[in-house]
This record gives sequence, C-alpha cells and structure tokens, in this order.
Amino acid sequence: MPKTESVPAHPAHAPSLQDITALVLAGGRGMRMGGVDKGLQLFNGLPMAQHALQRLQAQQGGALGGAVAQAIVNANRNPEVYRALGEATLGAGRVQVVPDRDSEFAGPLAGFQAGLDVCATPLMLTVPCDSPLFPLDMAQRLLAALLQADADMAVVMAPEAGRDGQITLRAQPVFCLMRTAVAPGLHAFLSSGGRKVDAWTATLRCTAVPFDALGDDPRAFANANTLDELRQLET
Repeated sequence: MPKTESVPAHPAHAPSLQDITALVLAGGRGMRMGGVDKGLQLFNGLPMAQHALQRLQAQQGGALGGAVAQAIVNANRNPEVYRALGEATLGAGRVQVVPDRDSEFAGPLAGFQAGLDVCATPLMLTVPCDSPLFPLDMAQRLLAALLQADADMAVVMAPEAGRDGQITLRAQPVFCLMRTAVAPGLHAFLSSGGRKVDAWTATLRCTAVPFDALGDDPRAFANANTLDELRQLET
C-alpha cells in the first residue's frame, strides 16, 4: 500500500486505547444470505453483531479491561434492534446506530463515512458484523503498529487460502484502525464516485499488521457470507 502525504500532520500526543471508538459494519444487503440482515443472524445462539460488540468490549489493554469506551454500529435496517444489542453489551449511552448517508448500499466505505461522521475520538477501529472470532488483542496490536509507523491507518493482514490451496497473507481492510483525520479525504473520494476500499487506502499512509504469529487463530478473521459458512464457523 503506497504512502502519500494526503492527511494533515499528526498531533504530538500519542494516542492510547482510550482514544479509540469502535465501528461495527452491519449496513450491507446480505445478498449471499438471501437478503437477510446479516448482523442479526445467530452464531452460537447470539446475533453476530452482538458477538462483535462483546469482543470489542473485551479488547485487551484498555480502561476497565476493554479498549472501547463507546461504539458505533453502521446499520441500514433494524436500528432499534442494533441499539438494544449495543446497550445490552456496552451499557446505556455508549452506542450509536447510524445509517449510510444515502440508500445506495455503497459498501464498506459508506460505513466508514457514516462512522467518521459521528466519531468523537481521534481513532476509529472497524470490524465487520460477520466475523465473530476476531482477536481480543487486535486493537492493541493495530495501535502499536499505527504509532510505530506514524501511519494514517493500520490494516490487518490475515492468512487466507488461495485458489491453489496455498496459504498467503492478505489485507483485510475492513479490519483496520484509522485516524479520524482521514475523513475529508474519504468524503472527497466517495463524492468523486470512488467505491473500492483498496483504491482509497492507496491514498493513505498505511501499515500492514500480520496476524499469523504462533498462537494466532487461523480462523480469527473468517467471515460468514452464506448461511452454510455461518454454520461451519460454529463447528
């Protein structure tokens, strides 16, 4: 991912986990699941979005044992259900539910934009609603890498099998930690018709963070695009 100088200089203050707001991306159409609201599908008895919120609350190293002082859920359907899930997990007043700016279901970048519109902290951590096993030390590792590289964004690199069966590390840009200073550039990118996540991240100073160390769960970033994949994750 190339680095450019598109974002203003970073402040001298070194941010900590308490400077992070988490964003759960639950605004998709869920077409490969038959058009259902994917974040509300059950994984081991609980909605996938609730699993995401619980794992965000349990991130290691933050205040009260968690990195998340508050959370945002990007959802274009069932906002009251998501708000109830968030408050049941994080407590009253600690979760916002926001839709995309428009009704086009423009993908993850529209969710990033919706989150950045209301994010009140200098950093935003993003996760999709359909990967209920992401690591409990993810925020800590992304933050350390972001600060070390003085980057605008830290992106997860996770092992993934290719068509030839070979396992390689691939970028998972929906799992990222970004500085909220990237917001103006994202707004301009979307306004110009941009939609591809990789095309936008190529305009930023990004650092890649591998999650293939000894002890890392190889399924940590597996996502459930279909009901069959969801059932397989439960085994």
